[in-house]
Amino acid sequence: MLKLAYRYDQTAARLMVEGLPDFSANQGDDVIGILSSWKLQFVGSPELEGKRDHLEAMLATVLPYSRLLVSGVARRCGDTDSPVSLAPGAEGGHQLELRSSRAGVEPLTIRLDDAELADLVRCLDAMRLDRRVQIPWPEQPHRPLARRELTEAIPLVQRIAAPVLGGASLLVVGVLAVLLPLPEDKAPQPAAVPAETTETR
Repeated sequence: MLKLAYRYDQTAARLMVEGLPDFSANQGDDVIGILSSWKLQFVGSPELEGKRDHLEAMLATVLPYSRLLVSGVARRCGDTDSPVSLAPGAEGGHQLELRSSRAGVEPLTIRLDDAELADLVRCLDAMRLDRRVQIPWPEQPHRPLARRELTEAIPLVQRIAAPVLGGASLLVVGVLAVLLPLPEDKAPQPAAVPAETTETR
């Protein structure tokens, strides 16, 4: 049986998937329905490869992480027991960790900049939406961020700047209103009418 391979190229990343058609699902000869392996290559980094569960973990980690970044929330996706985890780097960028299922193999850590992460997301999206790769990937629920999470993404100084500036402006206007003298009333005063006197003879 002919093994199929499809490649998805971006500037800094290249993803290749290999597999076989799933004829039990009435798929065509050019459709991958059974994934046998995948390979991921970054410029200047070692080639990554694995089985379907690792690629599923990659999808379940990288795509939610990128959605959080778009919303301004940078936090770790994937725990220490997951085959793949992605977190903000200590010195900027992003830290991708892959853990092998083989005993005694140390986790592989790759540092990605924003451009490399964007290329990785494009490769994963291109594969996931490719009609030639019809693999039932696990659904990823798009949970909206809570208001608290969006608020915490804004720096503290920026959050308190507007209320402090508004309160200070109101205080200055109030002090000026108290200190400034009231304008004098320059309207002409009505002339006093002398009282009539009666003479007695």
